[in-house]
Amino acid sequence: MTGAEFILAINVFVAGLLAGAFMSIAIYDGRRNSARWFALCYLTGIVYIGTEFAIPMFADTQFIVTANFVAFLATLMFMNVGLAIRYEAQPAWRLMAAFLVVTTIAVFATQGFARDSLLRMMTYQTPYAIAQAVGAATILRSRRQLSQFDYVLAGVLFASALQFFSKPYLALAVGGPGSDPHHYLQSTYAMVSQALGTVFALSIALMLLVILVRDILLDATQKSETDALSGLLNRGGFQRRAASAMRDAVRQGLPITLVISDLDHFKSINDSYGHASGDRVIEAFAQFIRESMAGHHVAGRIGGEEFAIILPGAHLASARLFAEGARSAFSGMPIDGLPADCRFTASFGVAELVAGESIDQLMVRADSALYEAKKDGRDCVRVWGAVQPFSDSTVVSFALKPPSR
Repeated sequence: MTGAEFILAINVFVAGLLAGAFMSIAIYDGRRNSARWFALCYLTGIVYIGTEFAIPMFADTQFIVTANFVAFLATLMFMNVGLAIRYEAQPAWRLMAAFLVVTTIAVFATQGFARDSLLRMMTYQTPYAIAQAVGAATILRSRRQLSQFDYVLAGVLFASALQFFSKPYLALAVGGPGSDPHHYLQSTYAMVSQALGTVFALSIALMLLVILVRDILLDATQKSETDALSGLLNRGGFQRRAASAMRDAVRQGLPITLVISDLDHFKSINDSYGHASGDRVIEAFAQFIRESMAGHHVAGRIGGEEFAIILPGAHLASARLFAEGARSAFSGMPIDGLPADCRFTASFGVAELVAGESIDQLMVRADSALYEAKKDGRDCVRVWGAVQPFSDSTVVSFALKPPSR
């Protein structure tokens, strides 16, 4: 067995393991449709290896070599479909099909050329390079926020594209791809080419596995930190995210303010209209918060009818304006499923972070301000340490939107 044949034999085993790993991810989490395509990619890779071994068995190799090309290009295309799904792009089915047909015809037509013909080798390898470059571009053009793992994967795919494009020149540099297809696996080029391909295939597969496992872990963390009724962070999730936002703000020298709100007379809502109606009020208020806050704000439901919003970059006066605007807008907002003339209110407490303070200490001060708002008749905003009441003339206006369903 030659070195190239040994590498191919190992690749059959490795491709089977990778296909099984990706299929296990797809079975574990049915939403990971990309994992199914990655599994299909490596299963098709086994077919490609099988056709590679089968080439010496055919007297006329034109069809089997073309089939070998189609199997490997299909492998890369299946990977690109998985990447498109993972990075929220639409797979270009018609374009891929046309590309497969055109390149297959070109490869079949050039099989009669000399083995060391640069045109024949470029026709064979360039489609692989294009497919890998398309995979890298799919990642980089994604509208999703990319992590360092995503950028590394894109880099590896682009490097793989370059190695496919350079293979014809590599073949000429090490003595050619063999005198005919039957002797390809005995050539030095075959061993070098298969070794390079294995390194890149494994690197790409490992990065894909890391990214998919990370996605699953992030989803699990998000579920554990999310309140099911409101869709906002639960208390634990809020405190962790708020603490992180506080550290970032302190590092950047920015102010950070906490607003805590509580729905007024919530027990009477449940008593008068039932717990289902109470849930609708909570859902509506949570939706209102999501629509009112900026992308860098952190919001959570920290108790039964108590909510908190951390405002990085906001001074006490800005946070007070935000709270007054939210209070005024919510008090005029109708709630689906409840009488049209029925309105609900909320009370707010505001506190700004002081040096050396923890999130727990900040929450205690904001909660104390909320308690003062409750004592002063509810449906109002109170600020920790403030003496003067807030003027209604400076209330920030909020667009009233019915809660989405």
